[in-house]
Amino acid sequence: MKIFAIADTHLSGQPPAKPMTVFGDNWLNHWDKIKTDWLSRVGSEDVVLLAGDISWAMTLAEALEDLNEIAALPGKIIIVKGNHDYWWQTIAKMNNAIGDRLTFLHNSFAVAGEFAVCGSRGWLCPDDPAFNATDLPIYLREISRVKASITAAQAAGYRRTILMLHYPPLYRNPSAFSQLFSQFQVELCVYGHLHAEATATAPCGEINGTRCQLVSCDALDFKLQQII
Repeated sequence: MKIFAIADTHLSGQPPAKPMTVFGDNWLNHWDKIKTDWLSRVGSEDVVLLAGDISWAMTLAEALEDLNEIAALPGKIIIVKGNHDYWWQTIAKMNNAIGDRLTFLHNSFAVAGEFAVCGSRGWLCPDDPAFNATDLPIYLREISRVKASITAAQAAGYRRTILMLHYPPLYRNPSAFSQLFSQFQVELCVYGHLHAEATATAPCGEINGTRCQLVSCDALDFKLQQII
C-alpha cells in the first residue's frame, strides 16, 4: 500500500466555471494534469489524502459534480476541509450525498494500513501577520479538533500517526499545532493552502520529530506526492 497526498484542487465543474488560470498559466488544465498522474500511479489498495480546498462550490449539491469526479478515481480517498470548502456539511450529510465513496475527517480519524490519518482544517497561527483577535477562538477550536482526532486514533490502538491539515501547522515560531507533534509523536504532517511566492514560507523538513510536507498542487507541479 502506498499513501499519496495533494491539496487545493479548487475544482468548479467540467469545464471549470472558475478557471484557475487567473492565478497563472501553470494552472491551465490543472485538473487534467492531476488526474493523469493519479491514474498512472495510484492503485485500488492505495490511499490518497486531499488536504482541503477541494471545490469552489458554495453548497453540497453544487459540489457533487466535483466530488463524484474525485470519487471515480482509484484508491481510498481521505479529505479534510479547506478554508474555501463552503459546501462542507456534517459527515452524515456528505456520506449520504456521495454514497460513502469518500472519507471525510471531522473530529475523527481514518485508517491507512498501520497508520491513523488524523486531522482538521487548522487555522492561521498567532505569529502570522494576518492573525487578529477574531482568529483566536477559531485557532483554539481547531487545536481541540486535532487533539480529538489523534486521541481517538490512539485510543483505538494506533501508534503511527499522519496529521493532515489544510493550513500550515506553524508560521515562523512554534505553535500549539507543532507542539502536538511531540506530544502525540506524530510521524508526518501534510498541509496545503500556500501558493506561488507564499510557498517560500512553508515549514518543511523535520519539526519536533515530525516530517512536514507542503502538498498544495501547484507546489507539486500538479502531481501527487507519495508520502509513504
